[in-house]
Amino acid sequence: MQAPRTTHDRTPRRPGRRRAGTLAAAALGLTTVLSGCDQVADTVGGPDPAPVVEDLAAALSAGDVTTVAWAGDSGEEVQALLDAVVGGLGDVTPVVTAGEVVDDGTDATATLTWSWPLVEPAPAAEGAEGAEGAESGSEDPQPWTYDSEVGLVQRDDAWLVAWEPRLVEPTLGEDEVLDATPVAPARGDLVGAGGQVLVTDRPVTRFGIDRSQFRDAAQALPAARALARLVGVDVAPYAARVEAAGEEAFVEAITYRQLEVPKRVGRDYRSITGALAVADSLPLAPTREFAAPILGAVGPVTAEMVEEDPAVYAPGDEAGLSGLQARYDAQLRGTPGVVVNATPADSGAMVRNRGERELFRLDEVDGTDLRLSLDRDLQSSAERLLADVGPGSAIVALRPSTGAVLAAANGPGSDGLNLATFGQAAPGSTFKIVSSLALLRSGLTPASTVPCTTSVLVDGRRFTNYSDYPAGATGEVPLRTAVANSCNTAFISQRDRLGDTDLADAAATLGLGVDHDLGFPAYFGSIEPPTTETGAAADLIGQGTVLASPLTMASVVGTVAAGELTLPWLLDDVRATPSGDVDPLSAQEAGALRGMLRAVVTEGSGSALADVPGPPVIAKTGTAEFERDGRVLTHAWMVAAQGDLAVAVYVDEGQSGSVTAGPLLEGFLRAAR
Repeated sequence: MQAPRTTHDRTPRRPGRRRAGTLAAAALGLTTVLSGCDQVADTVGGPDPAPVVEDLAAALSAGDVTTVAWAGDSGEEVQALLDAVVGGLGDVTPVVTAGEVVDDGTDATATLTWSWPLVEPAPAAEGAEGAEGAESGSEDPQPWTYDSEVGLVQRDDAWLVAWEPRLVEPTLGEDEVLDATPVAPARGDLVGAGGQVLVTDRPVTRFGIDRSQFRDAAQALPAARALARLVGVDVAPYAARVEAAGEEAFVEAITYRQLEVPKRVGRDYRSITGALAVADSLPLAPTREFAAPILGAVGPVTAEMVEEDPAVYAPGDEAGLSGLQARYDAQLRGTPGVVVNATPADSGAMVRNRGERELFRLDEVDGTDLRLSLDRDLQSSAERLLADVGPGSAIVALRPSTGAVLAAANGPGSDGLNLATFGQAAPGSTFKIVSSLALLRSGLTPASTVPCTTSVLVDGRRFTNYSDYPAGATGEVPLRTAVANSCNTAFISQRDRLGDTDLADAAATLGLGVDHDLGFPAYFGSIEPPTTETGAAADLIGQGTVLASPLTMASVVGTVAAGELTLPWLLDDVRATPSGDVDPLSAQEAGALRGMLRAVVTEGSGSALADVPGPPVIAKTGTAEFERDGRVLTHAWMVAAQGDLAVAVYVDEGQSGSVTAGPLLEGFLRAAR
């Protein structure tokens, strides 16, 4: 059967589809159950018409009536007539069941109950395993169900079925067929903090070639190549799509936000025969870059999507292709509606004396908004700060009191990767927040003295401080001073105070190394047990086996600021719960850590934050060495908390935490005031 035409909506949706074999089997099962339906007895002792009606119902359910015994027509002729009547309903097969049969000995009539599943049930919306409140899919759409009547005549002790259109639908005339028009639902928005709409339908302009303007495909090729060159898409693939398209197709080359159409394109496309600019709308964020790796995109479904899930997607549909738009597509997409009309048959030989008559309507169910914690202004501020950063970079901000992720920005050098919440890199000296907690639990205090030497040798490997470490902060110094100035050797000197799991246990207390499903890609970091002395030493300064994401490090400093574990969340309906196996942060530990991180700002490597307006800032810088292409490079980190705001800044290749990440963090804190 052919796909239904679409006349109404911007994003056409077709009725749902069912496999004929499956429905046929279901119908046979149903007709078996219904074989005992009320029937008027054969008063003259002739053949029983009921089995013929049951076979007819099964054949209609299977979509193949060629084996039915028809009166006056061959099976093939009736099949063609049936296909013409129901072809406009699309690739959908009914369930037909036999009802009451009335037999007067020569003629008989029977009731057929039809059920057309015109819209596929929406799959359940995805939620996080173990998380509370995840949206589920909408209720299954109701099928179009009704009764019709079929006539039978007896010939030579056999019952034959009489064909007429009202066998299919009781009001159909001889010159009418069925036609289904899908009605697309409105896609749900992505809504941020305070009800700010982040992603909603925004105006776009689609540029493409109208094949109907050309006699044949070959004639369209020069125009296709010219348009491809004008808008900057690959010429050969686009020309091939135009050549392969149908005679009436509009073959899109590119879509621009309406206000971003290049002047040259908007002017010169008019000189290309068959080129069109079509106004439309698409679900878009405020800017092209706005949280793009996390939010994802909406667009035409791919061939792979159709192949993998043909019951949900068909060519021409639009759906979430990546990020949250893809993961929560069922919730956001909603359920299409459908209108079924009786329409004049498309044949000049038939008299068209009636217009369309509506027979059935199933209202569309609009998609449900996805509510997020992102703050539009803070996200935009973070992206502006990263706009000129060449290497991969990220800024994550969250609210320590609740864990709400307010910003998760990735710089342009990240090449579309989501470094903000799923990046995996050595956190360098920002990890000394964790090491400090482990040392506090081993018996040290912020006032305990530790040796900050220029270097320390561990199992043949020499560890040093960063190149511009202040000479005045060396020697026997309080742990507070070692933290403030980020003395590597001081921390490594205390490695024998810690047991095999002490560092990992402290990390878990602060939110690092314990996985949670948050309903979006999130990496919580890891600490593999060291296998060598040098590995254990490197772990203490955030290298070795230690990995973290900017999201994780924002959670770590946020936990210190809040005095209790800050578990981040982004989706309003998906929250994780702390593990009962993790020791909580005590008030005394939190106070000691806050004091040492405040010293980073007042007397150490984070002094640039000392004059940021607002509540006192606590912070920690970090630099982590790594090798790439035979070169030794450094990750640059800085984390900070001020009031009810915790921030992590990461730059994949930088000079140091204070020099490279520090100005970005300062700029963000000032913008957030």
